Amino acid sequence: MPPPADRTSFSLQLRAEAADIDELGHVNNAVYLRWVQAVAVAHWQAVAAPEHRDRFIWVVSRHEIDYRAAVLEGETVTATTWVGTPSGARFDRHVEIIGEDGRLRARALTIWALLNAETRRLLRVPAAVAAPFLR
Repeated sequence: MPPPADRTSFSLQLRAEAADIDELGHVNNAVYLRWVQAVAVAHWQAVAAPEHRDRFIWVVSRHEIDYRAAVLEGETVTATTWVGTPSGARFDRHVEIIGEDGRLRARALTIWALLNAETRRLLRVPAAVAAPFLR
């Protein structure tokens, strides 16, 4: 499922290292979670205005990951992310992890909540914060 036309996407290449491999010989599910977080944070850092990065922080309230195919040691994958529609303090984020062979390896839906960096209180997602992630 590619990103909708009205969303900007962001991609990050990741490599499965020996430490990422579990007893079944493929990337452990906790590593996928780390990759989902890494691409989300990199997207925020790359796109958000500097003043927004200073004033706001994101916390996860929910992760859902569907595993489709194994990633093996040494493989490189591309994690691509985009956001949904903000709702109050929440912003859904989608991630797809695709192998070099073009096969979907995992798909995630993560729900993030926006906090004031100083007070750590929930905030509605301001339109100016959402705008760079929407087309």
